[in-house]
Amino acid sequence: MATRIRLQRHGRKGYAFYPIVVADSRAPRDGRFIERIGSYNPNTNPATISLNFDRALYWIEVGALPTDTVRSILSKEGVMLMKHLRGGVKKGAFSEEEATRRFNAWKEARDKKVKSALAASDAKKAAEDKARHDAEVEKNRLKGEAVAKKKAEKLAAEEAAAKKDLEEEVAETEASEAPAAE
Repeated sequence: MATRIRLQRHGRKGYAFYPIVVADSRAPRDGRFIERIGSYNPNTNPATISLNFDRALYWIEVGALPTDTVRSILSKEGVMLMKHLRGGVKKGAFSEEEATRRFNAWKEARDKKVKSALAASDAKKAAEDKARHDAEVEKNRLKGEAVAKKKAEKLAAEEAAAKKDLEEEVAETEASEAPAAE
């Protein structure tokens, strides 16, 4: 029986996630499978991959063929490297301890690279947030100044109108008192 390691599509339109399964190559994409060995969710940033490493390695070693996408996922998780290292051990190129040391060194380097990429992404997001906040603060300051200027103009206009009314009242009272005095 020809087995494949492939993705099954689940989820809704525009928001799919994919179980990673081992299935007979003749079975439908979303149909019958032999074993589920993990899942892949591309909707998160970065994409979330959960994988049963030992079972994936077992199926690769017994001859299951991964699809291109699954091969990429397995490579990123180190399954393909471990298969390669185990092949070197079987040929006698190096010992099991050396293979384990090489794999652990690769894994540490990969983890460091992922953490630095996440830190850079977080720093970029923080810088964008700060720039957006500063722009909003500046916009609010300008709007506050415009409102204060408008209020000052309105207050000056009211004071001028009050002064004019007062002058008219004074002129009226003077005019009314002047003829009465005669």
